[in-house]
Amino acid sequence: MLNLVLFGPPGAGKGTQSAMLIEKYGLIHLSTGDLLRAERSAGTALGKQANTYIEKGELVPDAVVIGMVRNKLTENKNAKGFIFDGFPRTIAQGEALDSVLEELGKPISKMLSLEVTEDELVVRLLERGKTSGRKDDQDEETMRNRFRVYLRETEPLKDFYAKQNKLQTVDGMGSVDDIFKRLCRAIDA
Repeated sequence: MLNLVLFGPPGAGKGTQSAMLIEKYGLIHLSTGDLLRAERSAGTALGKQANTYIEKGELVPDAVVIGMVRNKLTENKNAKGFIFDGFPRTIAQGEALDSVLEELGKPISKMLSLEVTEDELVVRLLERGKTSGRKDDQDEETMRNRFRVYLRETEPLKDFYAKQNKLQTVDGMGSVDDIFKRLCRAIDA
């Protein structure tokens, strides 16, 4: 089973590359945002629990999110693998995810970290902001703050997976096709 964490700052191209990797390798996309929406609309116990936090404007606790991830993994026992996009975001989430995957005998194969300069991220996000309608993609200072938050809170996950010999950095600069080829080489290595 091929379980990948696609990692990188906002604007690194995770969404674009995830779609291409899913098609090539037959993986199931696992996005916590999608899981939250699905569980809430299905009215599951976890979805109702998540709603109590969301309605108050609070973050859904890791335990609830991990429960949703566990459900998705067990619903798809015969999958070729999963691509985790935007999750985990913290070391605590990485530890919880590893624990669930170990129980299921399906550990993370690799963390693929897209490496992109901050200036390039700003250019990409401003471009995305022209079509996405997202206000956070239209203000450079907001973007630079998101990058600082990423460096402080999320980037430490690279060390977490490096200690497990699962980190593979990938040059995220250049064309979409060039980046995709680099990711495929890293996966196939």
